[in-house]
Amino acid sequence: MAMRQEKDTLGLVKVPASAYFGAQTARAVANFPISGLKPHPALVWATVLIKKSAARANMATGRLPREIGDAVVSAADEILAGRLADQFVVDPFQAGAGTSHNMNVNEVLANRAAELLGGSRGVYDRVHPNDHVNMAQSTNDVFPTALRLACLRLTEEFLPALALLRDALGRKGEEFDTILKSGRTHLQDAVPIRLGQEFSAYALAIDKNLQGVERALPELRELGLGGTAVGTGLNAEDRYIDLVVAELARESGFSLVRGRDLVERMENMDPFVALSSALKGTAVNLIRIANDLRLLASGPRTGFDEISLPALQPGSSIMPGKVNPSMAELTDMVAFQVIGCDTVVTMAAQAGQLELNVMMPVIAFNLLSSLTILSNAVRKLATSCIDGIVAHPDQCRRYLDDSLGLATVLAPYIGYAAAAEIAKEAVRSGKSIRETVLEKGILSDERLTALLEPMSLTTPGVPGKH
Repeated sequence: MAMRQEKDTLGLVKVPASAYFGAQTARAVANFPISGLKPHPALVWATVLIKKSAARANMATGRLPREIGDAVVSAADEILAGRLADQFVVDPFQAGAGTSHNMNVNEVLANRAAELLGGSRGVYDRVHPNDHVNMAQSTNDVFPTALRLACLRLTEEFLPALALLRDALGRKGEEFDTILKSGRTHLQDAVPIRLGQEFSAYALAIDKNLQGVERALPELRELGLGGTAVGTGLNAEDRYIDLVVAELARESGFSLVRGRDLVERMENMDPFVALSSALKGTAVNLIRIANDLRLLASGPRTGFDEISLPALQPGSSIMPGKVNPSMAELTDMVAFQVIGCDTVVTMAAQAGQLELNVMMPVIAFNLLSSLTILSNAVRKLATSCIDGIVAHPDQCRRYLDDSLGLATVLAPYIGYAAAAEIAKEAVRSGKSIRETVLEKGILSDERLTALLEPMSLTTPGVPGKH
């Protein structure tokens, strides 16, 4: 590979001749060969957008020469349009605070802007990564701002996906509303419930998770950009701060505001913790729902078999005809990962010291990863699983008729203890609650039929009392 030689404050560095990045990026690539991964595309997009907005704000204050600023803006526009995506190469696991990521973006923009002005890559006399592209900025205010923007962008994809799942569950709640079945608590027989009630409850739970994510967004819109190194705004004019936030709001389409206290915005990771926590809460509910689906669809001959999930792929390399609940299993695994990511975000957020949290890169990696995989998983769960669920009403009714939970209906009339004896006798004899009551002559057939009318048992009230 042809190489060029650049110089930074530590000395000479060899850089691939064709690269748009420079010396500091090359050092980061050599220093941090950790995961083999590249920065999340949303984080790159957000950082480039900040650089574009900063260039415009600095031109407006008269600090950045217009020729250089226009070249930086043009270079940024090219990247935002999809060019040079392969030039952002720093591993997400890198030195603290995200300096390497910030410099990667600075160098790519500087080199491309220099080319637009007739210069060469690796020669920074026309456009300098620090002096021009990073003007009035620090990694310490750029990186958390970029993470805020990236989170806002990815939640724009996540919230519709979560709404899609909520709506799919809600439709099944309506479709299955007349299907009666036995409830189960502790995985044991319980009083009757409608299959539609189970699915409607799932839909409401997901809706509440969606609202929880939405509640985390306003804090993300309050920026610390302009605080530079420690939040005091050194080397950034006050006018620049207002201009760059306004420019960034216009470019991104988000309702962004200047932080009330830029020092607080610099050191406090609470907004990311809140969003991560909301994602964890969603993941917990997804695990619960996915596991319920696995139980309800278990079998088909030796399990519950109350519903069927869509058959997506053969389920075994040795057992012919076996079909597994693949999408529910996938959902579990994604949700487990999200919960793990939240633990990392929590630990990293509390690990900041004084004016800076240097663990921001790992917060970014885990939070953006969670948003990405959770968006994809809930969308697939909705379209490839929930939409295609088929209920088995006859099987549901068989379990209902044989459930010991029906003894609960008797308690208001014969007392809890006597109803418990009926349940125990039914277990011993293998007969149903109905058969046992009639055999003992406790209630007439007509009276028992009225009490055990299943639909009335799934709504508030005491059966048989009007």
